[in-house]
Amino acid sequence: MERKEHWENVFSTKTEMEVSWYQKYPKTSVDFITALHLPLEARIIDIGGGDSYLMDALLDLGFTNLTLLDISAKAVERIKSRLGDRASKVTFIVSDILDFMPKEQYDIWHDRACFHFLTKANEVEKYSKIASQAVANDGKLFMGTFSDAGPKKCSGLEISQYNMESLRFVFERDFELSGCFTEAHQTPFDTIQDFLFCGFKRK
Repeated sequence: MERKEHWENVFSTKTEMEVSWYQKYPKTSVDFITALHLPLEARIIDIGGGDSYLMDALLDLGFTNLTLLDISAKAVERIKSRLGDRASKVTFIVSDILDFMPKEQYDIWHDRACFHFLTKANEVEKYSKIASQAVANDGKLFMGTFSDAGPKKCSGLEISQYNMESLRFVFERDFELSGCFTEAHQTPFDTIQDFLFCGFKRK
């Protein structure tokens, strides 16, 4: 409950330009998805997407089977308002990721900066199990986290930093690491955050 209250407060009191993760266009995520040459009906879920612009970008590309999960009802309200009529083309789920019980399987599981807020071993293990349940047999994971050169806190919360090996270890039971790279994200405050992005495929 404390986690939900925190994020409801963030999305109730800060504009999109007042949070460090803001991106007008999520190029890294879009490039990963488009490089897979998926059919437009591919099932894509964005974990902890908040009011990010990934849904906008994927709708612009013609994708038709999109889901966004976020703990904050206020964040979902904000993105629905921005999308207007196009919001009806996205399935929205308001849930803590650790309470998520997938009712279908997805071709792409996308997470940019939700996972690293899980700092306890049992939370990380539960996330891994939920992802395994939710990803189709030939599905992919695309994970973005703070690297071991990145911040140690975000939005006033402790986070977990990762490198290629530590992130591979989390998912290695069910997924094979395809590759990783780091990227410097420039925040709206003109600071730099070092991210690690890794792609995985189902074993």
